[in-house]
Amino acid sequence: MDAPADKPRCDTLILSDLHLGAEMSRAREALHVLQQNFYRRLILLGDIFADLNFGRLKKEHWKFLGYIRKLSNPKRHVEVVWVEGNHDHGLAEIMSHLVGVRVYQEYRWNYQGMRHIAVHGHQFDDFSVSNVHLSYWVGTLFYLQLQKWDSKNKVLTRFLDRINTRWLRLSSKVAAGALAHARHQRATRIFCGHTHAALHRHEDGADYYNCGAWIDEQLTYITVGENGVRIHDYFEKSECGQEAGDRSAIEHEFMENDPYCSEDHVIADADFAKISQEPELLKQGK
Repeated sequence: MDAPADKPRCDTLILSDLHLGAEMSRAREALHVLQQNFYRRLILLGDIFADLNFGRLKKEHWKFLGYIRKLSNPKRHVEVVWVEGNHDHGLAEIMSHLVGVRVYQEYRWNYQGMRHIAVHGHQFDDFSVSNVHLSYWVGTLFYLQLQKWDSKNKVLTRFLDRINTRWLRLSSKVAAGALAHARHQRATRIFCGHTHAALHRHEDGADYYNCGAWIDEQLTYITVGENGVRIHDYFEKSECGQEAGDRSAIEHEFMENDPYCSEDHVIADADFAKISQEPELLKQGK
């Protein structure tokens, strides 16, 4: 399928750490990114959910998931890949039913003669691996509650998230572990999330990229294409000259031109929406 002339083109688009269900999740903006670009492959690089309790999901969160399900339709000619993160661990079966995509622990592909790896990155975080239960009860549940108590702009929780990343030196740890893994697998490029900090590092012939998160003021994603790899800031101007942060104009254009993003098509899709009420799925998600 040919790309629309007004949309930036790339082979692969990658975003991670959306944390659907969290107060700070920027699902609306992430949906805009999916609409603003044309890509052959979409990689959701882990921690798309804040936790497994679907009762926390808001309207815009279901809207994002609804669009992912539409993208996975074979008529769209988009390969949708979901890489499991530490927050959405155990969702493989649910995701297969919910949005019709396959979930991987690690995804590999070849492009332009180079091997690429996408893995969430918590595997290279010793603290996360060694303290799974503590991380869930303190790092996840308490943090989600703190977001409810925080101000509208979530100043405190965003500050704590940045401090936590620096204190645990997550960026350096994950980068070092990922680069070692890439060299062991003879991969040229490796992509991670988990740290919530966008980063590029080159070492011994391998490139490490972190695509950041969608819970802070700085929202970033990655594209892989003929001109290489690029880390994008959401608020920069798109290649067609439109300001990505202009919500009202973008939303109007989406509703007018894309039936997959219309209010009726995404939210009122009964077969999809009722999943949030299915006891057996919610039981697995608690």
